[in-house]
Amino acid sequence: MYAILDIETTGGKFNEEGMTEIAIHKFDGKKVVDSFITLVNPEIPIQPFVVQLTGINNKMLVKAPKFYEIAKKIIDITEGCVVVAHNASFDYRILGNEFKRLGYAFVKDTLCTVELSRKLIPDQDSYSLGKLCKSLGIPMSERHRANGDAVATVKLFKMLLNKDIDKEIIKTNIKAEGKTKSKLSNHFQKLLDKSPRKTGVFYIHDQQGEVIYIGKNRNMRTGVNQLLMRKSNRSKSLQKKIHDISYEETGSLLIASVKCHEAMVKHQYKYNSIAKKNIPPTVFNTENALLIDHGRGTAEKSIFLIENGALKGYGYVELAYQITHIDIVRNLISPMEDNLFNRQEVKKYLEGGKFKKIVRFES
Repeated sequence: MYAILDIETTGGKFNEEGMTEIAIHKFDGKKVVDSFITLVNPEIPIQPFVVQLTGINNKMLVKAPKFYEIAKKIIDITEGCVVVAHNASFDYRILGNEFKRLGYAFVKDTLCTVELSRKLIPDQDSYSLGKLCKSLGIPMSERHRANGDAVATVKLFKMLLNKDIDKEIIKTNIKAEGKTKSKLSNHFQKLLDKSPRKTGVFYIHDQQGEVIYIGKNRNMRTGVNQLLMRKSNRSKSLQKKIHDISYEETGSLLIASVKCHEAMVKHQYKYNSIAKKNIPPTVFNTENALLIDHGRGTAEKSIFLIENGALKGYGYVELAYQITHIDIVRNLISPMEDNLFNRQEVKKYLEGGKFKKIVRFES
């Protein structure tokens, strides 16, 4: 669970700033499940340049709650969460200082979307929130206000989760949780009960949080159930190692298949085996096309990009505007290898008429 937040301040000397506004969106990896947004009376004047930047002035904050009046709500909504922010060191420092003034140590794991973006979306002209969102086709409103920036950060973080092929974000969180989790009674049943009935990829983790097996299914609960019920010696050995299972909903079974194979080849998980097949060369009947499939929700679509006859990548879009601008699509997609397996999988979908829509374009 993630607490994605943005904070506006008075400006001023380092570590003497006061909070003027905060927005927190509790995000479960798929959707926002709770939110808290409020102005805050900092009890000190706002710097003039900050008033010009944010539009928040001293008069607006006279009747706003003071920090001690909202501290309990912040603790409650961030309970069990990793704090996520764009330039997280700033927001986390401001939040920590406010709690320190109350004599409370606010300690959380953090993730910074600036750092994640530099790693997962390299070669951008700028990693400021406004310019990055513009280049990715993410709509923004109320720039430099806490909720406007927090909502944009939610959308950016969701995109980064999609592009995190190596699951560094998930792996980090699972290891952190593993330090406090005790072994469950009825372990397998509880793992099965939390398995989603969604299309996607599931990752089997050992006691240390490391992935030891990856699987895919149109219904992940069915896939997990089949894994837990297998009776082969290899399966029994795997079952003894299972500590936790994490899930990645893909919406598209094709994306699940590509992700699963990609991870198996790259990481060679101990309990996965890759069948050796003689795959013939595959040629697409289109040089440049955007292939559109099911997304993870009604407003979302998954996409595959073919450019100059080669597979370039896959990703997700929510806006028609994004689909019609190939430059934006190139930033949204996660790169994929143009190998025989991926070409064959995409070709099977094309020949089977499984894509919802095909948009052809000139290179």
